[in-house]
Amino acid sequence: MNWFIKSMSSSIGKKITMALTGFFLITFLIVHASINALIFYNDGGEIFTIGAHFMATNPIIRTLEIVLILGFVIHIIQGVYLWRQNRRARPVQYAYKDNSKSSTWYSRSMALLGTLILLFLVIHTSNFWIPNRIAQFKTGEELPLYAMMLEKFSHPIEVVIYLLGCFSLFWHLLHGFKSAFTTMGISHLKYNWLISFSGLCFSIIVPLILAMMPVAIYLGWIR
Repeated sequence: MNWFIKSMSSSIGKKITMALTGFFLITFLIVHASINALIFYNDGGEIFTIGAHFMATNPIIRTLEIVLILGFVIHIIQGVYLWRQNRRARPVQYAYKDNSKSSTWYSRSMALLGTLILLFLVIHTSNFWIPNRIAQFKTGEELPLYAMMLEKFSHPIEVVIYLLGCFSLFWHLLHGFKSAFTTMGISHLKYNWLISFSGLCFSIIVPLILAMMPVAIYLGWIR
């Protein structure tokens, strides 16, 4: 057991933990985007409400919420640790450095993008998830999430905040998706292009679905 703890507390172990929690959060994003996409049925929120009710009442989903929260916390803590470790490894920056050939700006800005996403999550959960869970705990009833979304996304500031969050998520996933596979040793010259292509598609489709929801409501495409 000691060897496992030492291994996971090492730099490589922390990167593996980041990758594993990243895979788990990618799965969450697929489910979350799929439920949110139900709003595009534009049927007055009936289908969306059924999906949201299932997510809010299914005991398996409710249990996984706890795991999800832990996954977020671990992912954030490990990310901050690795960022600080990288900073300490090079306390004095070069007078001039050109990283454009070896890395992209978003791969060098994962800490910043992660911070922006964290702020977005705080706002998002404060708007919907936390009030709904509090209502369930106090009264046993769910809040009218569809009506809350229509009201919330009628304000341009809220829409802009969500668009910025989705924009940050796009860049974070663009690097993180492929990086998770690389960290876990899932790499092969024959299939690397497929991983890169899948990561690109995922990084575009999921944030786009999440971003189109507030935009569609604000523009009146969904009522």
